Amino acid sequence: MTVPYITPTDPAPAWSVPIPAQVTAVRHGQSTANAAFAEAALTGALSVPITERDADLPLTHLGAAQAAAVGRRLAADPPDVVFCSPYLRTRQTLAAILGSLADAGVPQPELRFDERLRDRETGAWEMLTTAALRRRYPEEMARRDHVGPFYFRPPSGENFPDVALRVRSALRDALPAAGGRNLLIVAHDAVVLMLRLIFDGLDEPALNRIVDAGGAIGNCTVTRWTAEGARMRLADYNDADHLRHLAAIS
Repeated sequence: MTVPYITPTDPAPAWSVPIPAQVTAVRHGQSTANAAFAEAALTGALSVPITERDADLPLTHLGAAQAAAVGRRLAADPPDVVFCSPYLRTRQTLAAILGSLADAGVPQPELRFDERLRDRETGAWEMLTTAALRRRYPEEMARRDHVGPFYFRPPSGENFPDVALRVRSALRDALPAAGGRNLLIVAHDAVVLMLRLIFDGLDEPALNRIVDAGGAIGNCTVTRWTAEGARMRLADYNDADHLRHLAAIS
């Protein structure tokens, strides 16, 4: 028997905890690994010149400029509370954002670092290029192609539902902490995607369609939801208008 696919009539879930007036999610600025892997994708390289662990990757000069630019944008409607991933690239992004807010005369928001907002863990595949993975792990890559990127879990790593579980947990603290105020989440592409999954009531096919249509979450782009009653409604997604002037140095 074929089970029909059911589309929710109102996918945005209602929250039983106090919610912010606004939630803004920002991915960190370009990191050294982002730059190295972009180059490797173009050349088919089997390795990248990265020696740090994932948690210790710094921003590039472009990444720092992106972070300052998004801070200037946020100054127009600044955050009252910030929840940030503890990784170095997110801490550096937050520092640049706070610098731009201070330059605009905005008081420093309440700050919390939360490991539940860390990047998706890739386990044994950390810092391996796609070309290297297909050479070293052909069976696992074939399994990934079959299972799909949402449910596939790299050896010793996480899949997207794993990330969603810890993001849901973090939100149970972050939303009431910023109840009625503006919340900023500074994190990673996987976290921003899982926020869309959670706030917008998406499933795997819907999320895949969004990624296929719009690509990956860009460095220092803005994704924002506003409160409507007990629900969060999407207002901006992966918006990079504030970064256009940086194209010349990218």
